[in-house]
Amino acid sequence: MENFDYQRRTFMMFGRARENEVGSQVKIEGGRRVLLHYGVEALDKPDLLDRIRRSLDRAGLEIFDLKFEDENEPSLDSIYRGIAFCRQHHIDTIVAIGRSNVINSGKVLSVGAIYNGDVLDFFVGTRDPAHSLALGALVTTPDAGAECSPVCTIVQIRDGISRKFTRSSPQFLPRFAILNPELSLSTSRDDTLLGSMDMITHVIECYFTNTQNVQITDELCEGLLRTILRILPQILEEPNNIEARGNLMLAGTLAQNGMCSLGREPDFALHALESALNAVYGTSHGGGLAVLIPAWLTYCLPANIMRMAQFANRVFGIPMNFDDPESTARSGINALRNFFSDCGLPQNFIDMGIPVVDVSRLVAELNLSESNSLGCYVKLDAYACESIYTIAYTWRPGQEVRRLGI
Repeated sequence: MENFDYQRRTFMMFGRARENEVGSQVKIEGGRRVLLHYGVEALDKPDLLDRIRRSLDRAGLEIFDLKFEDENEPSLDSIYRGIAFCRQHHIDTIVAIGRSNVINSGKVLSVGAIYNGDVLDFFVGTRDPAHSLALGALVTTPDAGAECSPVCTIVQIRDGISRKFTRSSPQFLPRFAILNPELSLSTSRDDTLLGSMDMITHVIECYFTNTQNVQITDELCEGLLRTILRILPQILEEPNNIEARGNLMLAGTLAQNGMCSLGREPDFALHALESALNAVYGTSHGGGLAVLIPAWLTYCLPANIMRMAQFANRVFGIPMNFDDPESTARSGINALRNFFSDCGLPQNFIDMGIPVVDVSRLVAELNLSESNSLGCYVKLDAYACESIYTIAYTWRPGQEVRRLGI
């Protein structure tokens, strides 16, 4: 296990009707002029914004509204407008209401509103955020766990080309997070599936590591994966199951609050591979991950067969074949594919609506030179990335992971 530092300042409030306490929580943080920053999901929840406004009003706070206008990750242009709005109205506290993209927007506004330079400096490495406005996050749709994560992603669009920036900073951590599973009951089947894919990916990127002696976080990752894989079909069958929804919402937080990566080197190649796919073809984040995860696992299988076999055994309950652990590992990848298929997730690029894929263009989008690579578990050069994209493109249902060397 590696040395690590870990601190989370986010006060998490979980349970029904906890949004009614937002006013008292903002007051604890010293807020007076509050920006409600919300996405379309908040507008779809009956009376949610009214309940929050009443709570803030009871606490004697001034309220200002700013709707999140972007479809996916916050764009730099909308961030600039939001920063100007915060400065104009002397905002001292932000409450972001929605899914992770809205919360990420709130994170950037909280640091940008009190920074004299260009907020893009924080994402290109020129400066580190030193201060931020108080930020609260209210989750309506569980996905990437932004409410307890120091990671933030924005998009810059120039001449029709989208460039994504991701940065981690303690200043991006919300001061408090409110998780009411009732708010997720109206989440659509597709959004539930795609949000769960983000959770699964974050855990897998922590689980597959070269760091030795990480038993405690292995168990944490495996437990989270088993829980998500067990309750997701239950939610698809019973969308109004509040207990299952609550467990999934908490799983999203734990998948991305840093605990799964304690003392181990995570691998973020999957998100980079999906970002290139999204940039070129405009695909959904969760759908791309569903196709790329099995392809990445297949390519990485030879690197550490026993870890892949451990994944199959502990997550899917596949008996360990110590005489042929490769067969156990292959069965685990196939079990994951079958689970995705049973949930109605895409199995290849064709299922995603991309009948013709320019693999070389996807690799070029990654901007890999001869001296750099993606990932840590298996370092992926341009040839490796091409192989993974090709597996994702050419795989067909019924085609099992082949034995090594065949």
